[in-house]
Amino acid sequence: MVRQPSINAQHRPPLSTERIVDAALRIVDGQGLGRLTMRRLGDALEVEAMAIYHHLPRGKEQLLDGLVAHVAAAPAARPSPADAAAWRDALRRWARDYRARLVEHAGVLPLVVTRRNPPALAETTASLREIMRLGGVPEDAAATAAHTLLGYVVGHAALEVRGTPRPGDADEAGAAASTADWDRRFTAGLDLVLGAL
Repeated sequence: MVRQPSINAQHRPPLSTERIVDAALRIVDGQGLGRLTMRRLGDALEVEAMAIYHHLPRGKEQLLDGLVAHVAAAPAARPSPADAAAWRDALRRWARDYRARLVEHAGVLPLVVTRRNPPALAETTASLREIMRLGGVPEDAAATAAHTLLGYVVGHAALEVRGTPRPGDADEAGAAASTADWDRRFTAGLDLVLGAL
């Protein structure tokens, strides 16, 4: 069946890779990764699924890589030169924000863990390494520590998503206690990782 153009088609922003990835992320966040199909994505964008291939020639594989890049690429902000001694605080802020980002987009998290997409994480890892170097950590140790910190945050978020009750699985008090417990565990582990630098 050929889709008839929507009456709002002329008011719709043009199709772009960014718009496609954003729509895919909304589907994954709302319905889960298993519900992401090119047809469903086309429906969400009000275009034929084949129109997506003009922007993503490799199709769903390229779309999944785009989702990983969109969620997992989050470089840490450097502390100001006047506050260079606060490099651990900068890493702590990044770790908390990154964990929240991964948990918020829990449907993409399995892709972050399992897909081979080095560019999505390279910029993030490089920013962590640079902050550590500014804090006086030697280059080799900073490279290892940046990888370790990234692995800790991604791994913790994956365990947290798997272990946190979904709405309806537990009463509100139990869910709140569980969230507080994950927060406590994350902070304690982060203190260990950063304290070792």
